[in-house]
Formats: sequence, C-alpha cells, structure tokens
Amino acid sequence: MTLDVDPNPGAAPRSARVRAHARLELTMLLRNGEQLLLTVVLPLGLMLVLSLTEVIDVGGATRQERLAIVVPSIFALAVLSTSFTALAIQTGFERRYGVLRRIGTTPLSRSDVLLGKSLAVLAIEAVQVGVLGAVGAALGWRPDLAGLLLAVPLLLLGSAALASLALLLAGVVRAEATLALANLAYLVLAGAGVVIPIDRAPEPLQPLLEALPSAALAESLRIVTTSGDVAWALVATMIGWLVIAAVGVSRWFQWE
Repeated sequence: MTLDVDPNPGAAPRSARVRAHARLELTMLLRNGEQLLLTVVLPLGLMLVLSLTEVIDVGGATRQERLAIVVPSIFALAVLSTSFTALAIQTGFERRYGVLRRIGTTPLSRSDVLLGKSLAVLAIEAVQVGVLGAVGAALGWRPDLAGLLLAVPLLLLGSAALASLALLLAGVVRAEATLALANLAYLVLAGAGVVIPIDRAPEPLQPLLEALPSAALAESLRIVTTSGDVAWALVATMIGWLVIAAVGVSRWFQWE
C-alpha cells in the first residue's frame, strides 16, 4: 500500500469560484454601515413617510392609492441604491486600492468577477424587495397579482442597466470622483421620476424623465403592479441603457 502525496494543483470549478466571490462581495457590502443605511433604512423609512403622511405629494387621495404609487417607487429606489450607488462606490475604491488588480492574479476571470458582483447585488435586492413588499402589504398594499409576477423581470432588467452604468462610472472615473458622482446621481435620480412619479413633474420635463433608466424602472413598476400592463416603451428605454453601458464597460473599464 502506497500513499500518493504528489501535488495536484488546479483551480476550483468555475461555479465554485463565482459563488465564493459572490459571498465575498456580499460580505463586503453588508459590512459597510453607510451602504446599509442607503440600501435598507432609507428606503424603508421613506416608504413609511410617503404612504402614511402627505408630506410629499406623490398622488393618490387615499392611503390605498398612495401605497399603489409609493411601494413600487421604493422598489425602484432600492434597486438604484444597490445596483448603482453602492456598486459604483465599492468598485471605484477597489480599483483605487488595487484590489481588482490583485484579483486578476487569481483563477477568477474578469467575467467571473463581474458575475460574482452581480450575484451579490441580486441577493441584497431580493432581501430589499422582500422586506419592502412585506411592509407594504402590512400597510394595505394590494398589487395586481399577475403584474407582481411581471415586475420580477422588470426589476432584473432595471438592475442590470443600473449596474452596468455603475461599473462604467467606477471603471473610468477616479474613486473620489465616483463617490461624489454616485451619491449626487442618487439624490438627483431619486427625485427625478423615482420617488416622485413622472406625471407630477412639469409637463415639459416628463419626456426627459422617461428617458432615464431609473425613472423608466419606477414608472414601469407602478404601471405593472397597478394594472398588470407592461409599458414596452419604458422597457425599451432600460434595454437601450443596458446595451450602451455594457458596450462602454467592455471598451473602457480599467481594472487598475
């Protein structure tokens, strides 16, 4: 009987590598207190304020009508905070401190890294939407059931478009500028058709707001969860942003 002690080096299967990297990305996101505030506490608090009070006029004469507007709007805000702002800031500083360059020395390919980031973002968004939806239901939100199922691919599409824009920003601009621009964009986009519906904006601005990926996501969610109808023009807007941003990432993203 002999004992085989010959080394057998080799990378783990790709699925295992991606899962491990996704867990790492998820842990890094969850350890950031500022991002937890942005992704969980702020959307939840804003949903309670907008649905239970009339501090901000989002439309709707009754609580039920306000909930039909507010809950899907906050879904979109949660996706904006995680897929765009948090992802852009984290990736920007990973570039700044050479983390992405060091990852490049591991068996992880660039596509593995991006896939791992995407899975971590989706995991957080699943929790966000689940918590927000449960609170909304407890408050009396009653969406169209078929529309609620259709909202899932819309959330995935909007998340993909915003995440691609986040990676494009983080991969081109310096980390400090990414931090400032991502937070500024969050504040601007939140009020530009996300929290406040497009039809509450001045009429000349409404076509411009409909062209924004975040506003297109929010408006499409409001429509589909209320009536079960899909706003295909808004879907096309999100697809357009996804394609443009993905091409930009493939051409200009700098890993160091």
